[in-house]
Formats: sequence, C-alpha cells, structure tokens
Amino acid sequence: MTSSLRATAANMLWVASCRPEWQRFQRALPRVEAAQARLLMRYVVANRDTDFGRRHNFAGITSAAEFQKAVPLGDYDDYAEPVAAIGQGQAGVLTAEPVRMFELSSGSTAASKLIPYTATLKAEFQRGLAPWIYDLYSRQPDLQRGPAYWSITPLTNGPRATPGGIPIGFEADSAYLGALGQRLLEAVLAVPNAVKHIPSAASFRYATLLFLLRQPGLRLISVWHPTFLSLLLAPLPEWWERLLADIADGTLTPPEPLEPDLQRALSRHLRPDPRRARQLAGLGPTDRAAIWPELRLLSCWADGPAAGYAQAVADSLFPAVRLQPKGLLATEAFVSLPMHGAEGSVLAVTSHFFEFLPLDSADRPMPDAPRLAHELAEGLTYALVVTTGGGLYRYALHDLVEVTGRLGQAPCLRFVGKTDLVSDRFGEKLNERFVAQVGQALFQRHQLAPLFNLLAPDEAVGGLRYTLYLELPPGQHARASTAATALQADLERLLCQNFHYAYCRQLGQLGAAQVVFTRPGAAERYLRACQARGQKLGGIKPVLLQKSAGWGPELSPPVALPMPVEIGVP
Repeated sequence: MTSSLRATAANMLWVASCRPEWQRFQRALPRVEAAQARLLMRYVVANRDTDFGRRHNFAGITSAAEFQKAVPLGDYDDYAEPVAAIGQGQAGVLTAEPVRMFELSSGSTAASKLIPYTATLKAEFQRGLAPWIYDLYSRQPDLQRGPAYWSITPLTNGPRATPGGIPIGFEADSAYLGALGQRLLEAVLAVPNAVKHIPSAASFRYATLLFLLRQPGLRLISVWHPTFLSLLLAPLPEWWERLLADIADGTLTPPEPLEPDLQRALSRHLRPDPRRARQLAGLGPTDRAAIWPELRLLSCWADGPAAGYAQAVADSLFPAVRLQPKGLLATEAFVSLPMHGAEGSVLAVTSHFFEFLPLDSADRPMPDAPRLAHELAEGLTYALVVTTGGGLYRYALHDLVEVTGRLGQAPCLRFVGKTDLVSDRFGEKLNERFVAQVGQALFQRHQLAPLFNLLAPDEAVGGLRYTLYLELPPGQHARASTAATALQADLERLLCQNFHYAYCRQLGQLGAAQVVFTRPGAAERYLRACQARGQKLGGIKPVLLQKSAGWGPELSPPVALPMPVEIGVP
C-alpha cells in the first residue's frame, strides 16, 4: 500500500472512531441543562469519599446550587497542597480513581504548573476533540487524503516524575486524542513523534522541516501559537540546500549532532527520495504554495490577543489556505470546539461542568452570581469556572469569554483575554482587556497595523514607566517615526482613561508611557524569551500585556522613539 493510500485509510478509520462522541455531542446540544447536571452529579457521587469530597460534604449534594454553596471558588494556589500530596503518592485526595500522570500547564504568563490527569479527564478531552475532528474531516473530506502536521512540542528537559513516581508530561502532544485516535493519527503524521526528544532547538527545527518537505501531499497544519509556525519556517532559506541533499540521500544531518539512539529512531522514517529533491530544487524555499500544493487547512489560536498574529501568519505564509481558529483548550480543561454553523466555538458541554461569572462595571468577575451554561446572555462577557474529572472543583481558569451565539442550547464563545493578567505596581491596575481597547483605539487613530505589540512595565532610570513595544511594517514604521510625539501622547492619554493609572501618574509614581519600535522578528524573539523563562513552547499564548519588566533586552535590538513628553494628567 502506498503512503497516500495508507494515510487515507488511517484517516477514514480515525474519523469513523470519532463519530460516536460526535453523536453524543449532537444529542446534548438541545439539552445542555440536563447534560451538565448529569456530569456534575457523576463527579459528586464518584468522589464523595475522597479527602476533598468529605471536607465539602459531597454526600449531601443533590443539585448545582448545593454544589456551589458547599464548594468555594478556587484557583491553582488552592490546589497546590493536595497536588503536592498526590505527587508524593497519596491516594484519594481529589479523586477516587488514581492520578495517572501530571501535565504541565501551558503557562500563559508564568512557568508551568502541574495538573493531575486521571483516565476520566483524558476521556473528557476526547469527548471534546472527537466531535471537532469528525465535524472538520466529514465536512472537508479532502483533508482525509493526506498526512497532517500536529504540533510537536520539544521535550527539552527529558522525562520526569514526581517524588511518588507519577510521570510528568505526555509522551506526545497527540495523547490528548485518546489511545485509538493516537494510534491512527501516528499513521498519518507528517513528522514522527520522536522529533520531540531532540534537545537542540535548531536541530528540532531542522528535523521537523526535513520531514515536512518530504510530504508534498501535506493537507493540514495544526499548531498552538501562530508564531510557532513562522518561527519554524524562518530558517528554511538558510538550510535549503542542506535539506534537499538530506531528502535525496535519505539522511538527517541537523546543525547539532543527535544522540545515536535518537538518530537511529528518526532515520528509520527516512529513505532516499531524489525525485522529491529535484522537484524542490526547481522551486524555492519561499514558494510554500508549490512546496505543499495540497495544503488545505491551518489550525491555530486566532481569538483575543492571537487574532492579529494568526491572520498575519496566514496571510504571509499560506494566503490561499483556510484558517480555522482553534477552540479554547486549557491544560486543565477542554472548553470549546470549532464547529460548522457556529458563530465562535461551541462550549464542550459533554466534557466538563462549567460555570460562568458575570463581570461588574470594572470588568471584575462577580463570584456570588455564577451562571450555568444554559443561562448565558448573548453579547455579554463572563469569567470561566470549571469542574473536571481530574479533581479540580469550581476551578477558576481566569479566562474571559464573550457569548457570540448559540448552537441548540449550547453557548458559542470567543476568547477575550485573562482575568488574572493585571499589572499593578503602584495601584495602576492595568488589565489586558483595557490594554487591548487602548491598542485598538491608538492603532486606528494612527492607521497602524502592528505585526507585534506588547505593553510592559519598564524599570528605566528615573523610575518606572510603561513601554509599548511595536513592530510595524516598513512603510508604517517610517510614518509613525515622524509622528513620534503624537503617538506617545495618545498612548498616555488613552492609558489615563483608567482612573487608577491616571492617579498613579498624578502622584508621580509612574513616568509617562513610551513607545519603542523593535526590529523585525519581535514575535519570534518574544516566543524564545517566554521559553527561556520556563514556559512550554507549544503552549505559549499571545498576550498584549506583561506584568513583568525587562522585556526590552529580550525584544532587542529596540529602536526607541524620542523620550516621551510629560503631558498634563487629568
């Protein structure tokens, strides 16, 4: 059987295996209230004899209202102690069933945290993923006729375990797909999972490009952060001739040598392909449409702060390829999935039990007024709270979602930002949602379309101020430079619409905000800097605001505008 036929057969089997969960999801859509109630009571009954269940009287809970009264809202800090106990080997702490492994959280703004995974939680992820896969492949069947690239996150720290011997981290990112889905997916992966174990970033990238270039029939690319793809493809021109030689010879010669066992494992997937090498030699490293003529879909984060990056990456790399925004997927929970006919992503109503906190006039979640999935109002924004089979109960994800519509009784959601992303050195209380509004107004006024923008505190000489780091297209860069004073004055004026920021300026606690232009590639340098600060490369989410300082050198070499003018503060 040819590789093309093998990929088609495996894809068809995989899609067929997803159909039962798709049917379950379809049955739940018009009956969300009942489906969610069943899920909640399943958690309560199964875990009433755990330490957590006894402490919160799970035995006496018979409804969502009683559950909300008995269990307080929490976040990761509230679970740090029981997670540590589980890591030491203690059983029955949060769940009656054993914790099979810990997964590292993606860590949007901080280093990773350990999230306990049970068999039930893995099954809950599959209940969200399977309907998406079935809907996508059945409505776009040409995707089934070739291989796909599913993001592989480098495992740079090697295998790990807790003191109690519980493994840390999935062996493969595709493990979210379930056992059967993972086996079938491995038959159609454009890049073998063993690439994950390459410790060198350059060699990881080289090997990934080598396997991708060998696949003219590549149909789908799925990554998390959209700039992960641009970072991956950036060195293609530099390595082009070397890659073509490896394709022709069936070899792998990355920039840094691999450990012998890993070299042998990857070499088993290679064979000489001089015909493909000659075909590529007649093209060029930037002719991506010709390199992968069958590519049909690019899947990545494309809501909230990721929206601009996703569209820019799609337009610059694969302008003729369909872009599908991913649903909201956290390490702790599968929240929503893209689906045909939905405005936004549909809540994964068969995966976990969800609650939603309305926001007050200052965009703060109101913990005393939770709403259930069937009670949400279209057009409003809520903070997400989730209860899962992994033992997180009324867990605040700190994600903000806007309700964009409904599919049946299920709400459709659009990710807006983070509730916990607030920079507050002196009481200025700048949150990401407000910063996004400032950026939108500023860029519209000055007719700018940044390739990268980030607001962060800057501990400069003379005190602290906020710096807006910008990467602009060349034509806009020149125009913005001539209007430097106006650009910075407008930034300061818009930030002062936040009363707390304006008050800190009045008191002299903060200096006037400034704008700094970065040279090309700021998003990629940001990605590397986040990884260096302990975040998982494949899960770094785009943000518009950072609470930490010191980003100037990491986004360097910056090009500073003239020093900001101290304008009057209301």
